[in-house]
Amino acid sequence: MSKIKVMDEVLANKIAAGEVIEKLMNVVKELTENSLDAGATEIKIELVDTGLKLIKVTDNGVGMTPDDAVLAFSRHATSKCKSINDLFNIESLGFRGEALPSIASVSKVRLKTSDGVKGSVVTLEGGENIHEEASDLVKGTSIEVRDIFYNTPVRLKYIKNLYSELASITEYVDKMALSYPNVKFILTNNDKVLLNTDGNGNLLKVIYEIYGKNIASKMIEFKEENEDYKISGYISYPECYRATKNAINVFVNGRAIKNNEIIRVIVDAYHTYIHAGKYPVVILNIETDPVLVDCNVHPTKMDIKFSKMDTLKDLIYNTFSDTLKKIVFIPEASVRSDSSLEEVIKNDVEDKEEEKKENVIDLNNVEEINDDDTKYEESPVQLKLVEDTNESPYKIKKMIPRGIVYKTYIIAENEDGMYLIDQHAAAERVNYEKTMKKFLNHEGVAVPLLVPISLEYPKSDFIILKSKLDVLSELGFVVEEFGENTFVVREHSSLFVRDGHEKEDTAKIFDILLKEKNFDEKKFIDHTVATTACRMSIKANDYITLSEAEYVLDELRKCDQPFNCPHGRPTIITFTKYELEKMFKRVLDWWKT
Repeated sequence: MSKIKVMDEVLANKIAAGEVIEKLMNVVKELTENSLDAGATEIKIELVDTGLKLIKVTDNGVGMTPDDAVLAFSRHATSKCKSINDLFNIESLGFRGEALPSIASVSKVRLKTSDGVKGSVVTLEGGENIHEEASDLVKGTSIEVRDIFYNTPVRLKYIKNLYSELASITEYVDKMALSYPNVKFILTNNDKVLLNTDGNGNLLKVIYEIYGKNIASKMIEFKEENEDYKISGYISYPECYRATKNAINVFVNGRAIKNNEIIRVIVDAYHTYIHAGKYPVVILNIETDPVLVDCNVHPTKMDIKFSKMDTLKDLIYNTFSDTLKKIVFIPEASVRSDSSLEEVIKNDVEDKEEEKKENVIDLNNVEEINDDDTKYEESPVQLKLVEDTNESPYKIKKMIPRGIVYKTYIIAENEDGMYLIDQHAAAERVNYEKTMKKFLNHEGVAVPLLVPISLEYPKSDFIILKSKLDVLSELGFVVEEFGENTFVVREHSSLFVRDGHEKEDTAKIFDILLKEKNFDEKKFIDHTVATTACRMSIKANDYITLSEAEYVLDELRKCDQPFNCPHGRPTIITFTKYELEKMFKRVLDWWKT
């Protein structure tokens, strides 16, 4: 008797559900993608208890015929992939034909659909069709998924935290709303609205609905293309960073994807603007010929492979870098509301009249001193967009130092306001750009060592360093193997090594080379130059005179990107004259002058 038997279809669907339906978000994802593939312009997603009791997705798409409504729950039944050639030219979000039968096999499903000619209702339990009937002719589809995993309790017990499940669902629907701004999305949980977009095609408005006014007001639009790819979307000012990568939204032909290589390129483009370990808010739409991408990697279809990946990475990096360079970042010390100057002044006049009526100020209730129009927003730092003028090649006007506090921060002024400058960060930016320009122009001087430097490493590190001696040579080092696991340095570059610190600085550069896990020569050189600039710069608590401070400020003005040190920290913060007048209640006197 044969031991091998063909698996029952319901059992096969339950096994497939283990890959396709990992959590409640996957059900929402598959049903939403079906609605988008059906040409829907309005999709409503209703949850009860985060979807554990009910997930209902309603759309106004093309709908299905009664026959298709039944056939859709058969395994590998799909209208989107009919031949092997279609597999290499996928333009729809779904194509595998696994989602609906997998969902139906572990839940109770009710499908109501109409193509405008005939309507039908199909009811299933555990993947088995138990009822079919006619319905009204309202074009579109509504599918209800109840009691998910009711017949697979082992799977159900893994859903422990409904808040985490709801966060995953919300994150996914947010991404689809960003990818399809021309589609109206409504998401509710227990009748509470979590997202409601208007579907008018305005991506910035969708960003506002998801991330709020503060983020939406600090997004920069970009659009670029090469022979293989078109990219477009928005990137945030560097101040709008997050602690996780979740706010980096990447879409390929409308599909939300996760790709570590693309995320790494985006982070690299921001590396001198944002602290390490922080991530910008990004909406990146990638359009390309479907032949250049492979979506058939995993049943979730969120992990895809690219052809010509290098050209895509170059396009993203160069576009993001150029976009960030177009604006000037001067962090402000405080922020007011977005009302116009005239409105602010009008309110201040009213405030002053109100203050005249108050002869006594309660010092124990300080909050009452400031009215709604003079309170600061919660965010203590903002970025101000300043237009370059044709009068000067510099992005910052001449600043006159007036003092130094805590032996770290230079206080300076010009006609626009008052500035606080971190002396170390400013000097670090100056030295970074000077060193990088000298390196690129091959201006480093080779310095022969009277006494060669000997550096010994463990065998594993020695092998890594040995494979990258050409990189050290490019930096100006003459390095030779000497005995077992030892290198001898006979020459070094004057750009990267300080007099009197030859062994220390050389060893530091070797250590940087060892720490680069995914080695990229460009990143390594940048890291080396940044480290060198840091080591040669004045530090916090180093005493400098006002004339030395003036030299630092003048050199900072000459920098291509003077507003951050090479590690992403701000070099300069400003209090505008108006902000100072406002804080000291002198804005009316200033306005009249």
